[in-house]
Amino acid sequence: MGLFDKLRNEFVDIIEWVDGTQDSIVWKFPRYQNEIKMNSKLTVRESQVAVFMNEGKVADIFPPGMYSLTTQNMPILSTLKGWAYGFNSPFKADVYFVSTRQFINQKWGTMNPVMMRDAEFGPVRLRAFGSFAFRVKDAGVFLKEVSATNPDFSAENISTQLRNLAVSRGMEAIAEAKIPVLDIASQYEEVSTIITGKIKSEFEELGLELTKFLIENVSLPPEVEAALDKRSSIGIVGNLNAYTQFQVANSLEKSAENPGGGGTVGAGVGAGIGLGIAGQLAGMFQNNQATNSNMPPPLQTETEFFVAIDGKQAGPFSQQQLTQLVSNNTLQPQTLVWKKGMNGWAAANTLPELAAILNSAPPPLPM
Repeated sequence: MGLFDKLRNEFVDIIEWVDGTQDSIVWKFPRYQNEIKMNSKLTVRESQVAVFMNEGKVADIFPPGMYSLTTQNMPILSTLKGWAYGFNSPFKADVYFVSTRQFINQKWGTMNPVMMRDAEFGPVRLRAFGSFAFRVKDAGVFLKEVSATNPDFSAENISTQLRNLAVSRGMEAIAEAKIPVLDIASQYEEVSTIITGKIKSEFEELGLELTKFLIENVSLPPEVEAALDKRSSIGIVGNLNAYTQFQVANSLEKSAENPGGGGTVGAGVGAGIGLGIAGQLAGMFQNNQATNSNMPPPLQTETEFFVAIDGKQAGPFSQQQLTQLVSNNTLQPQTLVWKKGMNGWAAANTLPELAAILNSAPPPLPM
């Protein structure tokens, strides 16, 4: 630096920042040996604040406006410097301009699928991405906690940390909300509000304010999405007969457009065959339904009887078992029997359905 440049820097008395970038958050005003003349003009534009630092400590902070630097509008710096009775010589101080505008369209997203538990599908792996916006809320805290003495600090320098914070807390909030996977898309706004409340305080610890948090998409692994597509297709198809005819008609239309398909005659024959096949397929479904409706009713179950043997109730016995009881003389014409629906016990020979069984007993052997 030449002597002329040195003198020019020492005597320049206008301090301002015209931000020509899109992502600068902090910019340090360059001064030769950090010397500033008393009564210098300080211009702080909208969406900016100017922070004066003395020996690494935050002193005075100026909101938007135009100032003539005196001991009266720099109370903290004046106290730190010991200017109790005014001071008119150049003084040393670091001047940082901090942008307070919103930094929008900051992307966030999961690098790897996150395991979640869904009420309908059980354990699933989810991916999610979206965007958020932030701005500096407390310039002093931001300088102390984040940018420090960096003379040129941009949104890119902190975007990774904020993105990781958004992903970690965001997926945690989705899990705690216990919203079914298939319903998340209809509740993006509700989930975004939950996530904003969860991570807002952590942004404030850095001197920042989270102004917007948006979920753009929550997706399942490709193989799970493919299975859901098949499930949806089956539901959309509905009437398989109509769907089969529709598919055949489409294939015939494509065949007719094929120059090597045999011309108009071939297309007509193909159409007739195709419609016949479609009719047969439709008939198969209808025949199956008709067959099911023409099936005979199920066979009635065999009537079972209870038998009084030696004064005690025994059974129930099937027809075959009753025949055995007749053959060994346990069941005789006067033996009391009962079946479901009878008002009381009755002799076996009084029931027509037992006549054949009682008559099946062979006569006694001749002596």
